[in-house]
Amino acid sequence: MVSRRQLFAIGWVSVSMLCAGAALAQTYPNKVVRVQVPFAPGGTTDIIARIMSEPLGKILGQGVVVENKAGGGGVVGATELARSPADGYIIGMATVSTTAANPAINPKITYNTLTDFTPIINIAATPNVIAVHPSFPARDYKGFLAEIKKNPGKYSYASSGTGGIGHLQTELFKNLTGAFITHIPYRGAGPALNDTVGGQVQIIFDNLPSALPHIKSGRLIPIVVAAPDRLAVLPHVPTFKEIGLEPVNRMAFYGFIGPKGLPKDVTEKIYNATKEALADPAVRKRIEDTGSLVVGNTPEQFAAQIKAEFEVYKDVVTKQKLSLN
Repeated sequence: MVSRRQLFAIGWVSVSMLCAGAALAQTYPNKVVRVQVPFAPGGTTDIIARIMSEPLGKILGQGVVVENKAGGGGVVGATELARSPADGYIIGMATVSTTAANPAINPKITYNTLTDFTPIINIAATPNVIAVHPSFPARDYKGFLAEIKKNPGKYSYASSGTGGIGHLQTELFKNLTGAFITHIPYRGAGPALNDTVGGQVQIIFDNLPSALPHIKSGRLIPIVVAAPDRLAVLPHVPTFKEIGLEPVNRMAFYGFIGPKGLPKDVTEKIYNATKEALADPAVRKRIEDTGSLVVGNTPEQFAAQIKAEFEVYKDVVTKQKLSLN
C-alpha cells in the first residue's frame, strides 16, 4: 500500500516535472540548436537541412547548425538521435530511408521508428530518379531496360547506403523487371553521385534535388522518375507508373524529428518556426528550385505519414523476399 507521504512525493515530482517542462519551453532555445543529417554532405537531405538552417535560426533567435552523421544508410545518425536528450537542442532530419525503408529491411536496427522519435514537421517531398552516366549505351527507359537485361551483372548502381530508399526501390525495380545490376552502397548520396558522375559506377537511383544539377549539366542522363506526374524540369522523362511499375513510384520526404519524449511546447515551437520559415517566398523558392515540393504538415500528420511509409516498405520486403544478404 502506498502511504500518504509517498503519494505526496509522487505528486510533488509530477508537478516539478511539469514546471520544468514549462520552464524549458519558455526559455527554449537559449543555445545553439543542432540539426543532425544522417548522410554525408551533398545529398538531398543535407541540401534541405542547409536551406532551412539560416531562416530557422533567425526565427528562433539562436544559431542552427547542420551536422552530418553518416553511415549505414542513415542508421548511424538516426540511432544517435534516438539516444539524444529530448530537450530540442538536437533534432534530426527524417527520411524515408531512416524511418521506413531501412527499418523495414534491417532487423539489426536498435531503434523503433514508430516509438523512438517525436515527429515535428515534414518539410518537403521530392521525386526520385534513375539516372545513368553519359557513357551508358542507352538514353531512354526502353533502351536502358533492354541493355541491363541483355547483360546481367555487367552494370552496377550506386545508392546512398544499404537499406536506404535508393537501395530498396532499385531492388524492387529489379524484382519487378527481372533485371540484375549490382548494388554499390555509399555513405550518402553525395559520394554516390560523385562516383556516378565520374564514371566509376554507371547507374544511380537518387533523389532529384541532388541529382538535378548533374542532369542539367549533362553529366547524368535521366531515365525514369518516381513522381505523381511528369516533371516540368524533365518533361520527356516518364514516371514509373507510366512504364507499368507503379509500386516503385514513391516520392521521398525530408522532415524534422526529435528524440522520443520531446516536450510538446518545444515541439510546437520548432514546428511553428519551421512553418514561418516555409511561408517565406524566398525559402520556398530555394526548396522548389531543387525539384522538391514544400509540404509543411502537422506533427500528427507527419507521424501518420511515417507509419504509412514504414508499412508500405515492410510489405515490399515481405512480398519481394528482400534482405540485406
